[in-house]
Amino acid sequence: MQSVAQAVDWLNILANSLGAILLAPIAFLPGWLSATLVAAATGILMLVIFKFTSNQRAIKRARDHIKVNLLALSLFKDSMAVSLRAQMRIVASALHLALLAVVPMLVMVVPMCLLLSQMGLWYQARPIKVGEEAVVTLRLAGTADSSLPPVQLESAPGLERTLGPVTVASQRALCWNLVPREAGYHRLVFDVDGQKIEKELAAGDGYMRVSLERPALDLSAVVLHPLERAFGPHSPVRSIEIEYPARSSWTSGTNSWVIYWFIASMVAAFAFRKALKVNL
Repeated sequence: MQSVAQAVDWLNILANSLGAILLAPIAFLPGWLSATLVAAATGILMLVIFKFTSNQRAIKRARDHIKVNLLALSLFKDSMAVSLRAQMRIVASALHLALLAVVPMLVMVVPMCLLLSQMGLWYQARPIKVGEEAVVTLRLAGTADSSLPPVQLESAPGLERTLGPVTVASQRALCWNLVPREAGYHRLVFDVDGQKIEKELAAGDGYMRVSLERPALDLSAVVLHPLERAFGPHSPVRSIEIEYPARSSWTSGTNSWVIYWFIASMVAAFAFRKALKVNL
């Protein structure tokens, strides 16, 4: 799985570059509007991909078979034998439709995961406000009984340290409380036993790309936190996390944005399926 995680980490480099350009309008639009536009565009894109990666003729035949057998059920409802045959054919056609959707779903799964990861950077949390305190946690690699290397957080313009480092030896973790005094993207630099380790902190109002964690080279963590390169297996640091506040909105808020995206993208796909002549 580590090789898969490494491949995703490389894909994130491309996804971050494209996401910075294609999703840049999110920073200037109301949350409900940007979430709706991205979901609608995604639904139409999925529709186009489905059209060119699926067997449209076979899908149309399967749907026609379902319609014919539904008609047979209504016309011959008094005949047990005809009704049973019609029901079995409907089930068989439905299973055939599901099988025909496997290939386009497999084609879409990777780009959709990358897209959702990029959207999460904007909607999953809000940036730290100027004057608001943030907790930064650095987790060290190594076994529980090994000694902790010396770690120092270098001073950065626009950031004030109010507490730390607080060491939690049992978790091999060090914590700092930081307060941004200027809006923008701040670069945290840690000196870990002579090795420079960096992490980004976003401060300001509105919508900004927020990286909650610079993760270890773990598949789920790399998918969920794509903005910064994952720490390799030989790194002295396992992860660096920042506790960002949750974003409150049912269309573009923490966790709820995924539900809204799914519903809005499906609505857009079904609304445009006839215009694009796609059989689903």
